[in-house]
Amino acid sequence: MEKPDAPSCARNREPILAVLREHFADRRRVLEIGSGTGQHAVFFAEQLPHLEWQASDRADCLPGMRAWREDAGLANTPEPIVLDVNGAWPDGRYDAVFSANTLHILAWPEVVRLFAGLPGVTEAGARLAIYGPFNYGGRFTSESNAAFDAWLKERGAHQGIRDFEAVDALARKAGFRLVEDRAMPANNRCLVWQRG
Repeated sequence: MEKPDAPSCARNREPILAVLREHFADRRRVLEIGSGTGQHAVFFAEQLPHLEWQASDRADCLPGMRAWREDAGLANTPEPIVLDVNGAWPDGRYDAVFSANTLHILAWPEVVRLFAGLPGVTEAGARLAIYGPFNYGGRFTSESNAAFDAWLKERGAHQGIRDFEAVDALARKAGFRLVEDRAMPANNRCLVWQRG
């Protein structure tokens, strides 16, 4: 099959890699939630060969992810798995979790379920890195983010840029404390938490 292509993956992968090189340097197994096309998975697995990078998403995304994986031929990318936050979670345990551009696509109750599911798949001390746009104090950080939020809501009323404070509260409830909030290009952030 023709590999799916998300141009944003090529644009944001280097800045995200800089964060992961630092925060995932001593990690072994990463669960990526919402891998989408699978482009991030193969890029980060190639650049960080010490990690086993487990891609996951809804079942309809897996064929595209498999195409990227098979083309890359990397030893540290196992077969992608189905993970829908509304259903069953995988049995494995991971010392790192990564997700990019997912929280503003999921409905808020699904964001709640995502964080609630993390303790069941992570080890003590696990790191969690989430990339995407966030609001602070209920306000957009840029005009472009406000326009993006309006575009999201036109696509689906359940979508929208999330408030950092609300997301951090979910992380804390799941046993994760914030260790870094890093500014990224195009008014995005990379948030990193660690499980206690």
